[in-house]
Amino acid sequence: MSIYAIGDLHLSLNQEKPMDIFGDNWFCHEQIIKENWLKTVKEKDLVLIPGDFSWAMNIKEMYDDFNYLNTLPGKKLLLKGNHDYWWTTLASMRNFLAANNFKNIDFIYNNSYEYEDKIIVGTRGWSLNDTENSEKMNHREEERLKLSIQNGINNYGEKEIICLMHYPPLNKELTKVGEYVNIMKMYNIHTCLYGHLHGRSHKDAFEGIYEGINFKLVSSDYLKFELYKIDYSNKRQYNI
Repeated sequence: MSIYAIGDLHLSLNQEKPMDIFGDNWFCHEQIIKENWLKTVKEKDLVLIPGDFSWAMNIKEMYDDFNYLNTLPGKKLLLKGNHDYWWTTLASMRNFLAANNFKNIDFIYNNSYEYEDKIIVGTRGWSLNDTENSEKMNHREEERLKLSIQNGINNYGEKEIICLMHYPPLNKELTKVGEYVNIMKMYNIHTCLYGHLHGRSHKDAFEGIYEGINFKLVSSDYLKFELYKIDYSNKRQYNI
């Protein structure tokens, strides 16, 4: 069984919001993702989606997008992104899934998920701008990350932890490094997957190992709409 990741699907199956206005590579991107997904993911695999799953404005508009995801193989874990305006309480979202018989989707939201010998945790994060609002929002998100990690340890014990974020927790030049990195270090986390960056912003992504943590950008367009497989066979790559 394998773990894959792909962020920023930006689905809008129940409304007209074509993504190719952001570039020709986005033309029919949901079909490209589906084709790649079906060639790659098996039913017992796990797929991590760190934010910006749908353009829907509320949970009632989510049926088509969730149905798209539900028909694809694997268990899917969704994290909140800055464009997931439909996102509500964990109980409400799970109730919506249950009412529509969507059985292979769940959420990371102040909680955690166990998959084999791994624990999945995460939080949305926020922009690392030097503003009062950014400082406030980042402090809140840092506390949510701690809650998620502690939930995982309390429920599942000492296991390898994979951290999901939507916003990048650091920039390419390492001139802005969020407190999230120190939190990951404190809990001995070696893998962080994030999204949010598109198009020209891909050049701003930090990828590789910093402070013992392997950072990877998994925005769908950055991955050319293919799924990224987390390869734990190369222990040195992940500093495990």
